[in-house]
Amino acid sequence: MKYRLLTVAREYGSGGSEIADIIAHELGWRLLDKDLITEISRREQVPPSEVAAFDEKVDPWIHRITRSAWGVAADGISPIAPTDMFDAQKAAQMAKRIIEEACKMGECVVVGRGSQCVLRRREDVFHAFIYASREDRVRRIRERAGSETDVDALIRSMDAQRMEYVRLNYGENWLNPYLYDLMINSKNQPEKVARLIISAMSMVPATPV
Repeated sequence: MKYRLLTVAREYGSGGSEIADIIAHELGWRLLDKDLITEISRREQVPPSEVAAFDEKVDPWIHRITRSAWGVAADGISPIAPTDMFDAQKAAQMAKRIIEEACKMGECVVVGRGSQCVLRRREDVFHAFIYASREDRVRRIRERAGSETDVDALIRSMDAQRMEYVRLNYGENWLNPYLYDLMINSKNQPEKVARLIISAMSMVPATPV
């Protein structure tokens, strides 16, 4: 039985999203990355920029504590159900739902959003983790962020956000090797790594679900 779906977790600046895009193109599969933001925006009827602001992030602890207590609208009268508010928790819930739908359809490459945890028990799904040296990550990010950006701080912040996203939403360690079939250093060679992942998917047999 062949794999029906690939999840790609990635360190910030490792080139994971680019690698996922190459794999999707090579396999003729759909890519679920930025399109996930568009789909959540459509379903929740909120601007894509708002969805992007909460994408792969967690709400501040004070927001999580008080979320259930928020019950009055700005007019001081109308009740508001906490589930009606769009925040990072809502974005994560919608992402999970869309990832599960993508798995049912098959032939899709899913980038991040805890997809390795959402589909952990699916044996027809291959899970890859992309990492890279600090030097390669800094070089890649500086090319698009400019010389004035504190790249080291940005890397620490983004990786911490992704780790906390997986911990809070799925109770897992983002770096746990048992979540993945393959963990690979991109070495700033996205096309070569993409081919290696495709090769690994063809070599490692998928177990029927």
